[in-house]
Amino acid sequence: MPSDSRLSTRLRFGVAALLVAVGAAASLAVAPGLPERMVTQWNGAGEPTGTLPRTLGMWFVPGLAAGLIGLFALLPQIDPLGENIAAFRVHYDRFVVVVTAFLVAVHLAVLAVNLGYAVDVTTLAVAGAAALFYYLGTLLPHVEPNWFVGIRTPWTLSDDAVWDRTHALGARLFKLSAAIAVVGLFAGEYAVYFLVGPALATAAATVAYSYVLYARGPDEGDDGDASARTAK
Repeated sequence: MPSDSRLSTRLRFGVAALLVAVGAAASLAVAPGLPERMVTQWNGAGEPTGTLPRTLGMWFVPGLAAGLIGLFALLPQIDPLGENIAAFRVHYDRFVVVVTAFLVAVHLAVLAVNLGYAVDVTTLAVAGAAALFYYLGTLLPHVEPNWFVGIRTPWTLSDDAVWDRTHALGARLFKLSAAIAVVGLFAGEYAVYFLVGPALATAAATVAYSYVLYARGPDEGDDGDASARTAK
């Protein structure tokens, strides 16, 4: 990776780390006002359904986000196809920032609720997940074959053409899922179903599509020899 690319990666990961620091600082700042057990789970109607001890509630999400940043930094180094990740590294790094921003936003909302503010965490989480789905839709067309990022099935990992076409479909479906999730924000307690349903359907559709493409073999005009598939 060229030195300027490494600098850009460090900058974007630095932004993600700064977001985690904001979440951690917020936990420290409001700790005296938090209850002994913090509400951390809600149902679709926005009613509390679960709690955690204050210390765990304060640090779980910042710790999770920090761990994910470390994992995302490590994956390109240990992937046998790490040079392919370098080809879409800008999009990869931005995804790290988007995921971190989502987690920290939810964490700040949870802190606010436990301080007595009227924040609809369920709606915020659904809206944030919709934004995350949309970004996935913009990321997938740029993803090159690798072992950790993208729609990795036995069939996409065995054929470059299947990888490309499956990711093109996945990009469209994730953007559609984001749009459906946004519509679901007007469905009250059923909003979460507008988020989870399309996500599960997208996962199932892309797996099935990759299998069908691979089983169908080379496109018309190819020599028809299945051995012509480019294995990774």
